[in-house]
Amino acid sequence: MKKAIIIGATSGIGKELAKILSNNGYKVGLTGRRKQLLEDIQTGNPQAFEILQSDITEIDTLSNKLDELVYKLGGMDLLVISSGTGDLNPILDFDIEKKTIDTNVTGFTFVADWAYQYFEKKQSGHLAGITSLAGIRGNRIAPSYNASKSYQINYLEGLRQKAGKAKHDITVTDIRPGFVATDMAKGDGQFWGATPEKAAKQIYAAIRNKKRTAYITKRWGLIAFLLKILPKRMYEKM
Repeated sequence: MKKAIIIGATSGIGKELAKILSNNGYKVGLTGRRKQLLEDIQTGNPQAFEILQSDITEIDTLSNKLDELVYKLGGMDLLVISSGTGDLNPILDFDIEKKTIDTNVTGFTFVADWAYQYFEKKQSGHLAGITSLAGIRGNRIAPSYNASKSYQINYLEGLRQKAGKAKHDITVTDIRPGFVATDMAKGDGQFWGATPEKAAKQIYAAIRNKKRTAYITKRWGLIAFLLKILPKRMYEKM
């Protein structure tokens, strides 16, 4: 039985992905801040899940907690970083920017490094990070969110290059969702919005196929292409 850990599994994409992994032969470790929600998932299938209450920003204690979770699972073959945050911040409230940076940059980096070092020791494994289409360009009303997602995209690419140079059998997958109907989504009736269930199915397919990069849903790849080629002057006027 393969072993997986999902960082941020209390709701949304992480929760739905946990169900899919357990239905496909994985024993899954679930982490998140809200213990009751983790327990609710575990109750549905106690044999399939181990749970750990944790906050990705509490890096002083996170390593020991994750080591304990790996011990309970009996190993780790896959780690998915699904934890993230972001808010619209047109007035540049620094508390909002700091919260985003603490979670999406500092916490993300700590967990990615911890997972990579674990896989490096056994010379195999799969690290998947849920970044965002937002990481392709900056955004005037959510500057830290887009910037943090760009950081994640580039960090994962660096780890992929590192694994390739060392000739380790470590897969690094960059998952870039567009709009998904989760608590983080802002506004109603979003363009090409996907349900968490649909998004999780496509994410699982990307993990199973060991994709380097996957847009969720797939048609957001077209928007990504357009964003990349759009001239700066045009983009800055949007």
